[in-house]
Amino acid sequence: MKQAMIFAAGLGTRLKPLTDTMPKALVRVGGESLLEHVVRKLKTSGFDKIVVNVHHFASQIVDFLHDNGNFGVDIGISDESETLLDTGGGIKNARPLFLPNSPILIHNVDILSNVDLDWLYERHGANDATLLVSERKTKRYLLFNDGMRLVGWTNIETGEVKSPFPNLDIKACRMLAFSGIHVFSPSLFPLMDAFPDKFGIMDFYLKVCDKAVIKACLKPDLRLLDVGKLDSLAEADAFLSELSANFF
Repeated sequence: MKQAMIFAAGLGTRLKPLTDTMPKALVRVGGESLLEHVVRKLKTSGFDKIVVNVHHFASQIVDFLHDNGNFGVDIGISDESETLLDTGGGIKNARPLFLPNSPILIHNVDILSNVDLDWLYERHGANDATLLVSERKTKRYLLFNDGMRLVGWTNIETGEVKSPFPNLDIKACRMLAFSGIHVFSPSLFPLMDAFPDKFGIMDFYLKVCDKAVIKACLKPDLRLLDVGKLDSLAEADAFLSELSANFF
């Protein structure tokens, strides 16, 4: 069984005033909510078990999924109503809802892309985690060795570096940009026991990449839109139309 998790618990502060009365996950683009876009894409890609975490206007998301019959997919709710746990804490909190032996595809609710999610899932193989990356320009890059294994992170503007490898030669590393979509193996859950309830998943990956096999999956033609701000909503409509015409 292929399983996935959708991060839908965010406050959506950059989408105010829309998110004063609804969760970001239910903001509509292209005639459908962001949540519906991701659920349908996962379903089309063969995912039959999905976990959705909720916090901001949590009951609206639960009711929306129920009213739509969970779109014909087994959808579980990871309730973060009392405390928002960040991305790593969100995965850790949802552990009881996952099957113990199947990788988990992690997808932000506000990401639209041209990625074939089944292709990414199959590329995961025996990795502990697989990070979808591209060569887009940014200030913050993940660092990978010649085998495309994660070894660190850097901010090229400030010079800051994060890595568990003390003698890391940044110039010898491949610098790639993270997409926010990744595959997480349940084998990593024991390493999360030492982490607090609330933490970011990238902080986790960067602290354990010397112990776990975390690799890059490069998609050179990656098209991705983060629908996180009001001015991105109109862009999202055009983006969806382009994806429909050219990729699906």
